[in-house]
Amino acid sequence: MQRAYGPPDSLTFEDVPDPVPAEGEVLVRVHATSVNPYDWHFLRGEPYVARLMTGGFGLRRPPAGVLGCDLAGRVVTAGTRFAPGDDVYALLPRGAHAEYVCVPEDLLAPMPANLSHDQAAAMPMAAVTALLALRGVEAGRRVLVNGASGGVGTFAVQLAKALGAHVDAVCSAANADLARSLGAGEVFDYRADDFTRSGRRYDVVLDVAGRRSVFACRRVLERDGTFVAVGGPAGRWVQPAGHVFLAAAGGPLARRRVVLADAVACRDKAAVLGELARWAERGAVTPVVDRTYPFDDLRAAFAYSEAGHAKGKVVVTLGVPGRSA
Repeated sequence: MQRAYGPPDSLTFEDVPDPVPAEGEVLVRVHATSVNPYDWHFLRGEPYVARLMTGGFGLRRPPAGVLGCDLAGRVVTAGTRFAPGDDVYALLPRGAHAEYVCVPEDLLAPMPANLSHDQAAAMPMAAVTALLALRGVEAGRRVLVNGASGGVGTFAVQLAKALGAHVDAVCSAANADLARSLGAGEVFDYRADDFTRSGRRYDVVLDVAGRRSVFACRRVLERDGTFVAVGGPAGRWVQPAGHVFLAAAGGPLARRRVVLADAVACRDKAAVLGELARWAERGAVTPVVDRTYPFDDLRAAFAYSEAGHAKGKVVVTLGVPGRSA
């Protein structure tokens, strides 16, 4: 439970009555969830500029409640589309870091049939963001993923490859083999290589890391190319929101197109999750899970995710016997 902004240690574990679903909702027993930058930005209330935005964090304190946007679990109460025992997953605004959650049915999608709850819980926020970022990519296109070894990046490399694109990646040298195993061709070490001066040209640059400006990245974009802003380095006051806003503001000044990939604002989350399930069932997408923590170690999962060194996703399990992959 979050009752104040702060570090992972500020989270509390509380026993509350089981929630009761309202009309249009079903009760879901959560088997696994995960931790995203979206969650720990909410935890700390950073960047501060987000507290001033409509629908943001709250100026002085957060709305008391439960964090967590990724959910994989099993339906407990019947609805109109789902029955008790159905395995489902969802991308929620908040509330997934709990044993039971009432979820609007229009946010739920059947889990990929070939994945465990732990694997499915790694998908919603990161995979939806990656798929939205790659809309319009066709076979034969050239895609560069900057930040290829994190949650969004590992899905983006696989999805771009599955769409028939040629994919290059930017990550640390330590994660180069991982990027290649997911489908990347050329891999740039962000510490040693300046990918913006590689001489290569791309139809799409998907920027997860946010370490280079959109103006620098224009050097590797085709004249009709697209720069997709996803995130950037964390900061207390403005970042990563500042990097994304500057990218969007710079779009009209450049010939290349600049777009944002915003999974939170997606209106068809369940449909996108259904599409992702089909990719997973075809074997084109497999979640990369760096570490798995029990629910009692949720604070440690937040701390590890926030440190920024995870390969893929950080998953949290709730100790419920679930489906095996």
